[in-house]
Amino acid sequence: MPPPTCRRSAVSTAGTQTGQPAWRQLLTYVRPHRGALLAGAVLSLVTGATGLMLPLVARELIDDLSHDRAITGALLAMSGLVVANAALGALGGYVLRRTAESVVLGARRTLSSYLLRLRITAVDRTEPGDLMARITSDTTLLREVTTDSLVGLGTGGLTLVATLVMMGLVDPVLLGVTLAVVAGAGTVLGLIVPRINRASRQAQDAVGVMGAALERILGALRTVKASGAEPREERALHEAAEESWRQSVRAAKWSAAAGNTAGLAMQTAFITVLAVGGARVATEAIDIGTLVAFLLFVFYLMSPIQAVVSAITQYQTGKAALARIRDALSLPAEPQARPVPLPSPSSEPASVAFRDVRFRYADDLPDIHHGVTFEVPARGMTAFVGPSGAGKTTVFSLVERFYDPVAGEITLDGRSLADWDLAALRAAIGYVEQDAPVLSGSLRDNLLLGNPEADDAAVAAVVKTTRLDSLVARLPDGLETLVGHRGTRLSGGERQRVAIARALLRRPRLLLLDEATSQLDAVNEAALRDTVADVARTTTVLVVAHRLSTVTMAERIVVMDAGRVRAVGTHRELVTADPLYAE
Repeated sequence: MPPPTCRRSAVSTAGTQTGQPAWRQLLTYVRPHRGALLAGAVLSLVTGATGLMLPLVARELIDDLSHDRAITGALLAMSGLVVANAALGALGGYVLRRTAESVVLGARRTLSSYLLRLRITAVDRTEPGDLMARITSDTTLLREVTTDSLVGLGTGGLTLVATLVMMGLVDPVLLGVTLAVVAGAGTVLGLIVPRINRASRQAQDAVGVMGAALERILGALRTVKASGAEPREERALHEAAEESWRQSVRAAKWSAAAGNTAGLAMQTAFITVLAVGGARVATEAIDIGTLVAFLLFVFYLMSPIQAVVSAITQYQTGKAALARIRDALSLPAEPQARPVPLPSPSSEPASVAFRDVRFRYADDLPDIHHGVTFEVPARGMTAFVGPSGAGKTTVFSLVERFYDPVAGEITLDGRSLADWDLAALRAAIGYVEQDAPVLSGSLRDNLLLGNPEADDAAVAAVVKTTRLDSLVARLPDGLETLVGHRGTRLSGGERQRVAIARALLRRPRLLLLDEATSQLDAVNEAALRDTVADVARTTTVLVVAHRLSTVTMAERIVVMDAGRVRAVGTHRELVTADPLYAE
């Protein structure tokens, strides 16, 4: 028996990330890479500084030409600045891109780890395809947000301020003209930006819906084909894709409008400065070199303004993606998993008890259990029988703490399940689900899923016990043979035997078998029935079964109906005492 642990909740959330604004959430992903991000930002600023020097050198060049002075020094300075600008820009771009990819990696690790710990109740309420879209497409958008938005806003904003200061030093009057044009463009952008945010969120939601629709179809493709439902499902998938397209086009329309507004502002500023500056040159308020330098600054001003506008628009797209990631991180989840040793071969079997347990899968659904009460002593086999919907499988889900009861108490070894460390609880249990899922990968990978430390001797023994040895001998690569997506290269009975072998390799103190032999032929079913009987001598086995041959082997039988336990006894006792069981 594992040592007692303090009472722990099986529910947790991402805590610090769920209630944060988008920019603060973004900073949590960026913080581990702040050094590289700062280096990239500094390189971008230095690149901008070299660009700011060009108009001043150009003014000196024009002055030298006007006064018949040598221009060699000015030309060399301009050439050096151009080369430095290109080299530093390339290096800074690489550093920022690499950092952005690291941010995406960190976000994907965080989100994938969290999704693996989701409570089953949360998974029941969501679409797997939509959750997949949050890990793939939503996290990808963080790349652009990191470089274009976070760094672009910082470096672009600083460069913009520096450029305006230099323009003010060259000619304050022309600076006033430029600022008036830029302010008008800023007012227009203020109206456009919220529309980009809404359209981007709807576009990302539509991508999630499309992913969910595709996962739904691929997950039951054989059924879809057998039902002749391809045209109908194709229409549903196309509608989801078209909705994603419409929302993406809408977001692109507003983003293009924002970009063109910035471009139009710069063109207007250039024309206005040229007109006003030409008049000032004519009145000898400034010389031609000053006007040329200021016009070059106007040209240069376009880059930081576009960087700021791009940062704002890209942030709206990233804000929508961050919101969807935040929503996923707010789903109820279990505590962080930790390595727990599996029971030793000499471990004592477990006892289980339900006391007036009531349960429903959701608040808006009817109760599944209406005060279920029974006790299962350590060691031996207990069978659960009853009509479909009686709540038999739900018993196993509650024992595994996939769900928690609404009322009542469930105990393992006399301790409430709520007092067990979740990892220690599940380490003591072997569970074979009704549909016996098999994961893509090799046969060996599937067998070792619950006990990766099992040696070859243990694997060989369990393969023989579950009568998988003939399958292994027949497969081209033996245990290393790939079984296909969801085990499609195996028959239903073979998948069930793999699931049983996987559970037995965990050396469980409590073995849960949910109709684990329903797809086996008579010969294999009889052999595995004997195996389960042997296991029941040293561990506690709970079986949901409909086959009479399995039921009659059990030391005790729990008869359930409509979410209640109506009788408990042996086969001989129940045949005469309970009409439903006899039927």
